[in-house]
Amino acid sequence: MFNKKMEKSIIRLQDVWKVYQMGKIEVPAVRGINLEIFPGTFVSIMGPSGSGKSTLLNMVGCLDFPSKGKIFLSGQDTSLFSESQLAQTRGKKIGFIFQQFNLLQHLSALENVMIPMIFQGTPEEQRKARARYLLDLVGLGDRFNHLPSELSGGQRQRVAIARAFANEPELVIADEPTGNLDSHSGQKIMDILVQFHKQEKGTIVVVTHDPIIADYSQNIFHIIDGQIIQNRKQTEDILWK
Repeated sequence: MFNKKMEKSIIRLQDVWKVYQMGKIEVPAVRGINLEIFPGTFVSIMGPSGSGKSTLLNMVGCLDFPSKGKIFLSGQDTSLFSESQLAQTRGKKIGFIFQQFNLLQHLSALENVMIPMIFQGTPEEQRKARARYLLDLVGLGDRFNHLPSELSGGQRQRVAIARAFANEPELVIADEPTGNLDSHSGQKIMDILVQFHKQEKGTIVVVTHDPIIADYSQNIFHIIDGQIIQNRKQTEDILWK
């Protein structure tokens, strides 16, 4: 059997803290987290509101820096990256799925999915082909030219998922991807993420407060008060408020 310890992690957090200054008071949102995530895995970071999970996600996604400690992405210390390197890393290596969809309202579904590829200099015909393929994959092959306002919430999140995979990223980060959806639509979104994980072979990290959503993943990291308290797949005996 392949030994995970011999495999290079795609994400490694080394004693990571994030402390916010609130007047004269320091408020730690993330406290001394050590964490490793390996390539090709599907994991969830699960915790109640205010637990620090979104703060942690922003640092993993190179959107924010730790107050102390180090974050390594594919073995590289992200604190040493220049602004241009960070932007390049976010654009090429990381895909983002947000709770609020964050689609451009004046662009069609096809155009929204093409945007990340434009910034990477992908030729137009290649952009269109990739966007059509991804929208077909999420079941929106007949909605290429629809604006976000002409789509349901679940359909808009499908467009956002397709966009996240546009540049074939090594890592896709989803922040409460079903938070604005009903349970039926949320289940469909998670089924699509599982399908993408199998087909695209990338690493997926989902942040959620919902144990049903977390249970779609291969591994669950529980976070409370800014600390990882458990790493386990079973969630039945943990009650979240």
